[in-house]
Amino acid sequence: MAELTQATSPGVADGRVMSPGAASEAARYGVLRRLGPALKHDMVVNLQAVAMMSEVLGAKLERGVPSQTELQNSMARINRLAREAVANCLKVVGWIEPPEDEVVGLREGVEESLALVRSNFNFRGFKLQTELPANEFDVSRVLLRHLLLASLIHLTDRAGGPGEVKVSGDISGGAVVLTLQFTPAADSEAMPFEAAYRQLDWADVQALAAIESVQLRQEKDRIVMRLPRKVATSPLQIAPL
Repeated sequence: MAELTQATSPGVADGRVMSPGAASEAARYGVLRRLGPALKHDMVVNLQAVAMMSEVLGAKLERGVPSQTELQNSMARINRLAREAVANCLKVVGWIEPPEDEVVGLREGVEESLALVRSNFNFRGFKLQTELPANEFDVSRVLLRHLLLASLIHLTDRAGGPGEVKVSGDISGGAVVLTLQFTPAADSEAMPFEAAYRQLDWADVQALAAIESVQLRQEKDRIVMRLPRKVATSPLQIAPL
């Protein structure tokens, strides 16, 4: 098996070689554009529920003044949904403008990333699986999100048909070796797919890894990366009510 190597390749745009910083920013933009529909769904789903509950309450008021208990219950449900909507909107903003030093447990970070795209990938015929160590291991949330999802999108973009992608991890020393393995489905036929923005190339994944000095390699339908342990440095913040 080939050794992990440092990603150093710059990107290319319009025939011009891009600096590592510019290539990384272009790759991050590409990832966010591909995540756009999922982020939009997460932002509006609770807002739609608030709107529906408000319409139901409005209809009840038109028919007559509801009982105080019924009115209080309806207002409590609307208030709860509004709080959830605010929390979801803040999560979406965190994808667009994340704290650079934010730390997340490996399992939590992988699961939250896959949860964002699971429905879309299932629709395209890709099944997402995980096999992660039970040990607590903290990594950079920003680094994990961008590299994991860029790699996942790249693998499925270049796939000839549906299949399974397994994300597995192995802790070694002060880092975790994360492996994404794509396995084509048996007797599967190619499914037409056209990305809403553009497909992500291997150069995009390399640019994201290079700017953070992350070692990675690609072997046909497999991507392997080595993510260092991250220690939190920013003070704890109180979540908004």
